[in-house]
Formats: sequence, C-alpha cells, structure tokens
Amino acid sequence: MSGLVRDSSGVPQIGAVVQLLRPDLTVVASVYTNSNGRFTIPSVLPGHYAVKAMGTSFLPSMRENVRVRTSTIVNLTLNTLYEVMQWLPAEPRSNGAQNDDWTWTLRSAANRPLLRWLEDGPLVVVSDGSRGNPKLKARLMATGQEGTFGESGERVSISMEETPSNSREFLARVEFAPNTSAAMESTLGFRQDLGFAGSVQSVAAVAIHPEIDGAGGEGLNEAVMRTSETMNLGDEFETEVGSEQVLALLGQHSPNTVAAALPFVSLGWRDGSSVVRYRMTSFRPGPQDADETRTETWLPAISARNGELALEHGLHQEIGWERRTDGSGMSVAVFADNIKNPAIEAMGHFSAGDSTRNAVLFDPRSGLLRAAGPGFSTAGMTATVEHRLPGGNRVRLSYANGDALVMPASPRSVQLTQLLASARPRHAQMYALTLSGTLEGSGTRWRASYRWQPAETVTQVAPFAVEAAEPYLNIHIRQPIHRSREGAASFDALLDVRNLLSEGYRPYLSSDGSLLVFAQAQRGIRTGLVFTF
Repeated sequence: MSGLVRDSSGVPQIGAVVQLLRPDLTVVASVYTNSNGRFTIPSVLPGHYAVKAMGTSFLPSMRENVRVRTSTIVNLTLNTLYEVMQWLPAEPRSNGAQNDDWTWTLRSAANRPLLRWLEDGPLVVVSDGSRGNPKLKARLMATGQEGTFGESGERVSISMEETPSNSREFLARVEFAPNTSAAMESTLGFRQDLGFAGSVQSVAAVAIHPEIDGAGGEGLNEAVMRTSETMNLGDEFETEVGSEQVLALLGQHSPNTVAAALPFVSLGWRDGSSVVRYRMTSFRPGPQDADETRTETWLPAISARNGELALEHGLHQEIGWERRTDGSGMSVAVFADNIKNPAIEAMGHFSAGDSTRNAVLFDPRSGLLRAAGPGFSTAGMTATVEHRLPGGNRVRLSYANGDALVMPASPRSVQLTQLLASARPRHAQMYALTLSGTLEGSGTRWRASYRWQPAETVTQVAPFAVEAAEPYLNIHIRQPIHRSREGAASFDALLDVRNLLSEGYRPYLSSDGSLLVFAQAQRGIRTGLVFTF
C-alpha cells in the first residue's frame, strides 16, 4: 500500500504518521511520510482495512473500508478543526439515516461521515470514497404519464447537480414534452452551507404550458423565485425565513396576470432529540417526498374564477412538538388556516363554444380542469407516529382534522359556475398509513400509502401539513437495473401510481350534457427510465 498525505490546500505533509488498522481498529503497521509527503507499507495481506494519518496541528484523518489488493493507493487529507467546521451542516440527520456503530457522529448533507470519536479517545476526520456522492452528478429521465394537470404525455428531463468541496450546491433541470408545442419546465437552484451558522438557498422555477386554456386566454406561464435562509443560535435555536415571488399569466401579452409575494418563517427550540416549533407560511408545500429538482415542488396551484386567474394561497400558522430518533419519530401540532382560492380539480370535456370554459383552466390533453373554490377558515390538529422496522423499512401513521370543501350531490344537471359556488367547508378527519423501504438483494426502493377522508370532500384536510400523504392508495417503485462498480452511474426503472382504485370521485352532469367528475386526486400513472451518471 502507498499514498500521499496533504493538507486541504494540497501541500504534501512531511513526517506525518500513517497507520494501517484492522476493522477493530487495532494497528497492523505504522510508517512516516517522506520529504514528498508519500508513504509506503511494503507488505499487506489482502482484505479490508482502515488507514489513519496524523500530523502536528491537524485533526487525524481516517479512510474506512479500504479494500487492499495489489498495489493499493490511498491518499489522505489532513484538516484543521476550523476547516472541518466550515463543512458541517446546520441540519439534523434525516429520519431514514442508518444507525452508527460509534458513539457520536457529525455528517454532511449527503449523510457522509465527517467526525468520529474513536474508542481510544481521539477525534478523527472520516471519509469513505465508496459512499461519497460524486462532485458532479447528471441525470437523464424519460417518462410517460397521464392523469396529471398540465403534465400529461411523454416527458424528457435532464438535470445536473454539483456539490463542490466548499459546501456549495448547484442544481439545474430542464423538462420538456416532445409531443407538444413548446411545453417546458425548468428549475435552477443554489445552496450554500454556512457551517454551524446555517445556510442560504435560492430556487427559480419556470413552467410553460401552451395547451392550457380558459379565463379568456390560452397558454399558461408560471414563474417562481424562492429565497430562504436558515440560521442557528447554538444547538438550541433554529430559524428559517424566506419568501416566494410568484408570477402567472395567460399568453405572452395577456392582461390576465397574477403576481404575489408569499412569505414563510419557522422557529424551533431543540432539546436533545425533541423540537418545539412555530411555523407560518402562505403557500402549500410540494408533494410528499418530492424531488426538489422538479418544478411542481415549488409552484403553487393556479386555477381560475369568473374568467380571472386565481392563486391558491392563504395564511397557515401552527405550533407543534416533534421527537426524532434513528428508530422512531412522533409529532403533534395544532394549526389555524385562512385559505384563499383553494384549487378544485375535475375530469371532463368541453365543446368549442361552451361559454363556461372561461370559468376554469382546462387541459385538453388530460381532460382535467381546475377551478377556484370559495375561501374559508379552519382550525385543527395533526399527529404522526413513525417507526423503523427490521430490514430498514419504515411505517408511518398520520391523523388530522379540520375543514375541507364538500360539494352537495345534485340529482339534475347544473351549471358549472353554480356547482362551484355550492362548495362549502365541512369539518372532517383524515387517516393515513405509509410504508416504505428497500428490498434486500434486488435493491428495489418502494413506498405505498393510503390516505382516507370522506368521499364527498374535494379538497384536502390540513392542506399545509408537511408530511401529508397523497389521497387514497398510491404506490411508488424504483427498480435498479444496472449499477456501476463505483456506484456513481446507475440505470433505473420507475413506476408511480396515484389513487390506484379511483376513489373519492364525485360525478355531476353539467347543463350542456357533459359529465364532470370531481376528486381530491384523479387516478394517474407515471412510468419511465432514469439514467444517472
């Protein structure tokens, strides 16, 4: 085994001690680096080892899970404590993070180990080349989908994510539909970790849907600029403050335009694994477990009322408590909402001369329409219990109560505008069960969820809940087809089905004889291939 020991600026370190360790951290061999910073351990039996480097004024550095074969090369970097602190994220570990076999660990945003207390006492910088994410990652995705407003048909997505060593993250995504006239979505994001101080983030998202019409025009264009800053005061207090600037218009020069600034703030006090949090926001969060590179994660729902564009927004305030560990989690929150222009979706068809077509936004490719329901105020609570099962699988139970819009049944045909005006808020309850995990051997990642609330409701109970599952029965599967040895490149197949059993449908006969089917979520399917390199 041989290698080079340098500092963070690339300067070779003379006289650094390099130790070869067994998996139990007992020392096999110990050597010094020469005048060029290089070391050599002449005779090592094949197997898995750890390599540790130590130098004056530096934290020890250790590379784990090194597989030794013929002429193995291991390069190590020594860092000062100040330099390591610049890497450290301000965020707690994710709920799905694996258990560690050591006492205390700090990890990067990608869940890569950074610092570790060894059993014999010293603090070391830990790295593992086989698990670290590549600095530059690109992804090509080809999908076909139906049952989604403004996103039906074939889709091709190209995304890129770059994570330089100075804790900056950059992502870009372009998604277009080859079988439409210039339909396109694009996301551009930037994130900077500021160590223990927090982080800053900016995301710009643009969506162009030339086939959506209604409200006196054709071609819906949306743009969002989201900026936020996370700040930490010691280990106890954490805050997030930001806003979304939203612009939507029909056609390039249409006077029918919506512009709004939607602020949000979150304040938390942490005591060990528990957090007491206050949250205020003006817009609904994106879908649960959504890919943050997708435009739909950032764009609020746009609909129409009386020939004018309408933006779904409101004022949500909540106070909650949550507790997270590696194996379980639970949370309880009480909230108060004032919701304006709640978006209601339906499936139907319009004739070319139908005058009610301007009262809604209509996507002729999917046959879906969106209309703005009457605003309302509500209060309620949410509760979630999550537990880690054997094999790395997880189960989550959720409950919520509050008001949702309901539409009364009508035995005869009715005009669409009258039907929308008849929607009224009603107190309801929601129950949800979510299972997720990865199958051993095949590497299949899966998630199944079922969320129930009364069938007559056409909007969601507790719509601002962060961990809300999609309505009714949903299944998500991602199957690896090929993985490179280094793990940097992969070829996967995906399947995403929403409302598999077509539940919660509310059919109405409109005055022109057409059938409109309202639902919290229409049945939809999305399938495709993903190549990451």
